[in-house]
Amino acid sequence: MAEFRFTREARTPHSESYRVDDGEHAIARADIHLTAASAHATLVIHQSVSDDTLHDLLEALDDEIVSTADPYREDLIVTVWRGEEVGVFADDSDDDEEDEEDEDEDGEGGGSS
Repeated sequence: MAEFRFTREARTPHSESYRVDDGEHAIARADIHLTAASAHATLVIHQSVSDDTLHDLLEALDDEIVSTADPYREDLIVTVWRGEEVGVFADDSDDDEEDEEDEDEDGEGGGSS
């Protein structure tokens, strides 16, 4: 079975988000939502991930993440998406301030004329 490293990126009382690495690259992202009776997951895998690796990843996700949840859930329901990473986007207040300054210098900002 392939080796995977799960890196938690976010956690709430009823859900967790993980980046999944294969030792060299990030190959997947998993969002897991825990209910009283079951765990529901959305797994997004890179297009290069083979079906055999996907099977191993699903086993690892169940064994290393879901079955260790408190309380234990027997049912794991996973929706799998396959694609390629386009990028990671985030709000950055420094960029917003620079954009506003550029607009003010061009005379198109929100200032009075």
